[in-house]
Amino acid sequence: MASLIGIVTTLLIAVGFAAPTMAQSDLGNWPTQRPIKMIAVFPPGGSVDQVARILAPVLQAELKQNIVVENIGGASGVIGTTAVARALADGYTFGLVFDTHGVNPSLKDNLPYDTLRDLVTVNLIGTSPMVLAASKKSGITSMKQLMADSRAKKPFTYGSIGIGSLGHLAIADFAKKTGVDWVHAPYRGGGPMVQDGLAGQIPLVVGSMFLIKPHADNGGLIPLAVTTAKRTADMPNVPTLAESGYPGFEAPAWWAVIAPAKTPPAVVNAMYKAVDKALKTPAVAEKLKTQGIQILSLNPDAANAFVAKQIGVWGKFVIQNNIKE
Repeated sequence: MASLIGIVTTLLIAVGFAAPTMAQSDLGNWPTQRPIKMIAVFPPGGSVDQVARILAPVLQAELKQNIVVENIGGASGVIGTTAVARALADGYTFGLVFDTHGVNPSLKDNLPYDTLRDLVTVNLIGTSPMVLAASKKSGITSMKQLMADSRAKKPFTYGSIGIGSLGHLAIADFAKKTGVDWVHAPYRGGGPMVQDGLAGQIPLVVGSMFLIKPHADNGGLIPLAVTTAKRTADMPNVPTLAESGYPGFEAPAWWAVIAPAKTPPAVVNAMYKAVDKALKTPAVAEKLKTQGIQILSLNPDAANAFVAKQIGVWGKFVIQNNIKE
């Protein structure tokens, strides 16, 4: 699996960090006409919803316009993303997507939009480790115990935020390479999945650190492994999947702001700058950092190149591993 850090480094070298400057006249009367809609493409309670709601009030203050977060979940983000793609490209509809955005083009038949043609990535917000965790009620307390029980043919089911999510692909590939037989249970989003994990309805869950860490901190979920190549400082005692029998594995989560493709470039760049400024606000930066998100804030050129690279990497992965809905 190609290193995400290497991909990001290459993109930054190729296109740089600075967004183009623009005159106010290029923006017309944006954003004064009406409230801006930010579609979170997963249900309430998950990381996409939370990131959107952390950003919204700061963007509202910066742009001097109301930011309305609307949750449109389902189909691993496809339903909400379709709403963004089909919206008027007038700068009043944006979306907040998760890493499934880079997998769906290869996984979904008859996708209602072309990810690279019908949408533009405004800002690649950042990345975070994925965490495999056990429900406290499962009795599993370590990766070593889980693997021993699995090799003894004890059945396990793991939840993810949907078929083709990076969490699903990471754990499916790990299970295949290590010879364990785990059953995948797809959910509509992180919120419902975590609630079932906390209730003991499912023994294992995989999600971003942003989603899992608060429940690990209060003891409801037991973190077993992270999907990054190295341990994270936010959970230094949690081993990597590489340490657990899969050397070289790396599959962090990521979040991005998107817009309809024909949104005026001046508006796209203005929103990039507004999100970038919000991400550098101490309160926002601290909230994201405490949940394990490494802020990148890639500009539109770099962000779109990043998404295109993800589509290529995960497209091959889906085909090679015969991942189907």
